[in-house]
Amino acid sequence: MNTKVKIHDPEKARVFFESKMAFTTGPVELERMIKEANNVNVIDVRASEDYEQGHIPGSVNLSKDKWDTYAGLSKDKVNVLYCYSQVCHLAAAGALNFSSKGYPVMELEGGFQTWKDYGMKIEK
Repeated sequence: MNTKVKIHDPEKARVFFESKMAFTTGPVELERMIKEANNVNVIDVRASEDYEQGHIPGSVNLSKDKWDTYAGLSKDKVNVLYCYSQVCHLAAAGALNFSSKGYPVMELEGGFQTWKDYGMKIEK
């Protein structure tokens, strides 16, 4: 069986990766943003009971049942959203919802699981 690799349009790739970099971040970069920047707001969109068991230091919990309150979000800071893992889409759904209301957003790729996998600090 021969696997053919399609050669994609480099311009489409540039646009895709430019957008990806603008709206996603990884755990190392987020940790640096938290330490060095005052214009970042970390939002945990997991269930409140999971947030209470451990979360990214300084993050605010905004579980899906409270999204319509927009509590903890800021229009003056970048709201970095995270959920459970790479296969969880809560953060992406939240980002779509909140950005449509004028909130600047990014998503932590890999969610809380990746944060833990990188050995980052956890607050309880």
